[in-house]
Amino acid sequence: MTLLYYWRQDNYRRDLDMGAGFHLNQGNPLLHEIPLGDCLWAFTRRDNGTYALAAELVIRAKTINPPSFRYGRYRVWGDLTMSRYFRIAGQPNVEDIIRSLSCKTDARLLAHAFQGYAAVRPLTAEDHAILSAAAAGLPLEARARLAAEDKLEAEILPGDPERIEKLIREEDAGMARERIEYLYRTAPARNRRNVEALQDMYKGHCQLCGWEPVKLYEQPLCRGHHLHWISRGGEDGIENMVLLCPSHHVAVHRCNAPFDYGELAFVFPNHRESLQYNTHLQMSA
Repeated sequence: MTLLYYWRQDNYRRDLDMGAGFHLNQGNPLLHEIPLGDCLWAFTRRDNGTYALAAELVIRAKTINPPSFRYGRYRVWGDLTMSRYFRIAGQPNVEDIIRSLSCKTDARLLAHAFQGYAAVRPLTAEDHAILSAAAAGLPLEARARLAAEDKLEAEILPGDPERIEKLIREEDAGMARERIEYLYRTAPARNRRNVEALQDMYKGHCQLCGWEPVKLYEQPLCRGHHLHWISRGGEDGIENMVLLCPSHHVAVHRCNAPFDYGELAFVFPNHRESLQYNTHLQMSA
């Protein structure tokens, strides 16, 4: 099963400017019917009113968003090594191609036909072949280049501006100006009391495995982890954080493991791990 997704221009720009996350959200449950390994094609509207292919995500995970998440309950995540973001500038207008697909529309303005739940449409194998041919040779979007996100997030946590600036200088090729400004201005100002609050709430336990460093070593060795990474624009508050032991914290970052609010679990490549301790996160019904 292949899907077509209309990516609103404002959301597309914000997601790319804050650091490509290789994920998309919607309120339509159709988004979660796509099997892992299948493709989701996304297109968006440009400033001049024409349309361009924005991305091809090869789905690696499906999760449920936090309660009342404004962009819908359902989220899909693309495989970082196989998914592609395309540079929309200079592309041919794909409106005629989109209108030729099996999800036909006669709407005068194409974007109007892809509002609300209708922003996600099922496609046939023939549709997929048409879009694959249209994408052949398209240049990739430089700003979707994978930065050393785990290193960037690790430098943000201590809030050391000099170390953050050094890493940004090493990584800034292709990084959007908006994201660089955010990382310089907002990220170092994180509130360290949030981690202290989590340490008190869970008595220093890892919320995933229950490891008790305070009991064993008399030291609070677990770390605060932002579920929506702060390096990608996540909020700095305990409602966006969990307490993880060093091993789980590294595993989550190295695997780029998303968090599923439907099960309160991290989604690793071959399994899921649910929180064993939780009093502050609300499960999405």
